[in-house]
Amino acid sequence: MGPGTWRRRAAGAAAALALAAVPGCAPPGGQGTARTAARAPRGPRTPIEHVVVIFGENISFDHYFGTYPKAANTDGTRFAPARHTPRVDGLTRRLREHNPNRYDPRRLTHEQALTCDQDHSYANEQKAVNGGRMDRFVEFTEHDKCTGQPILYGAPGLVMDYYDGNTVTAMWNYAQHYAMSDASWDTVFGPSTPGALDLVSGQTHGAHAVDPYTHERVTDATVVQSPDGNGVGTVINDPQPAFDDCSAKNHTAHNNLAVMTGRNVGDLLNAQGVTWGWFQGGFRPTGKANGYAVCGAAHENIGGNPVVDYVPHHEPFQYYASTANEKHLPPSSPAAIGRTDQANHQYDLADFDTALGAGHMPAVSFLKAPAYQDGHAAYSDPLDEQRFVVTAVNRIQRSPEWRSTAIVLAYDDSDGWYDHRAPVILNGSADAAADSPQCAAGPPPAGGYQDRCGPSQRLPLLVVSPYARVNHVDHRFTEQTSVLRFIEDNWGLGRVGDASFDARAGTLDGLFDLRRPRAGRLVLDPRTGAPAR
Repeated sequence: MGPGTWRRRAAGAAAALALAAVPGCAPPGGQGTARTAARAPRGPRTPIEHVVVIFGENISFDHYFGTYPKAANTDGTRFAPARHTPRVDGLTRRLREHNPNRYDPRRLTHEQALTCDQDHSYANEQKAVNGGRMDRFVEFTEHDKCTGQPILYGAPGLVMDYYDGNTVTAMWNYAQHYAMSDASWDTVFGPSTPGALDLVSGQTHGAHAVDPYTHERVTDATVVQSPDGNGVGTVINDPQPAFDDCSAKNHTAHNNLAVMTGRNVGDLLNAQGVTWGWFQGGFRPTGKANGYAVCGAAHENIGGNPVVDYVPHHEPFQYYASTANEKHLPPSSPAAIGRTDQANHQYDLADFDTALGAGHMPAVSFLKAPAYQDGHAAYSDPLDEQRFVVTAVNRIQRSPEWRSTAIVLAYDDSDGWYDHRAPVILNGSADAAADSPQCAAGPPPAGGYQDRCGPSQRLPLLVVSPYARVNHVDHRFTEQTSVLRFIEDNWGLGRVGDASFDARAGTLDGLFDLRRPRAGRLVLDPRTGAPAR
């Protein structure tokens, strides 16, 4: 669809988008309406015909952007901001030198890219926030010793520390040329799986545990919190998905698995005939064992440590029977990528490259790096992450689809890394076993579902697109689920329903100028994050 076509639709779309922006309202078609009949694909309501979400791991806003746009320029890749670059709500000099936590934040150098992982559990993140005082990170989310991993950097106060544009250079350059938010939040407290589920459904409630071999329903508090009489409750940890051959170490372990009920954005896209896919590193099997697909592909990170590419609990659609590709089957043909077939919209990253090269990139694509490049501390790092993100963005920018694409760079959780902004709890929870007094005193839990307290901490959020505002920092509230809402609104999909947080999520409107494209291509060097020469 060209700009002229979009303008002819704009008047009607504006009314629908205005309705969608009202909490609890949906575009025509109705919230929660089931659509199963075949129909012509629904077109977008804006010039954005393709959305690509690159979903990284475990970064707080201050950890990557705390001193933006000022870099020390003592090591790594030099960074010089453009004139009139807007500042962010970041780490002021007072916060760096007189922090209320036990240690002051310190700059991590380019040579300290590989660090210990931090504690990002649901309860301990709440304790670190300490009722909004933001002063107990060292006590509750810090891991300063990398046990058994001497190549990793660790030191007391590590959880407070941050990188600047000499290490996360590509991210800072994307912020310079496109749009970013300094007010985007993790939808709920907790680790990767809740963040991934919120991205695709705005919902962490509706799960139950099953035996990894029989799929019979079982009771397991490590899989589901606050279950009802049928064992249905909320995910606050990282249980692996039931509909995945590669879960539970290819079903050689005895960990119970999680099933999500309800709907996700894939169901909404399917109902409207919109092409889509989740593309993840290592999804393609390397063999079979005992009737199960084996996900054995691995790569070394910059420290030379081998890391298995595929992480099952990072793949949210594998928790749902409706959108899972349990046997990791390949697409039936390159032309089928993005359409419903034996792969059921779940793919290896190589399939995205195939679709892009063939000129039929799906309307909605989620890209998940192989583990060594996903940014997760302990087994990944900012430099390996940079190679993945820049390579993916460069390929899209060099394609014809770039002119109608929005690339969203988002994250699943904060890893427990320090961020100074106190959250305003919008959804409370009064689970005595897991929730803080701040959560218990918050607004009543939506739907009556416990253990969805949030938002928790700020996360980076950037939009790379010809229609992005240029060198812009948006200060309006958004969250992980705002990405879901943008997809819903852009294609008029309606809402997920059942107290999904898509109904409350702020829009991404402040990151775009949809009147005409203003931002050009920015091809970066994957090694340095600097503009390619």
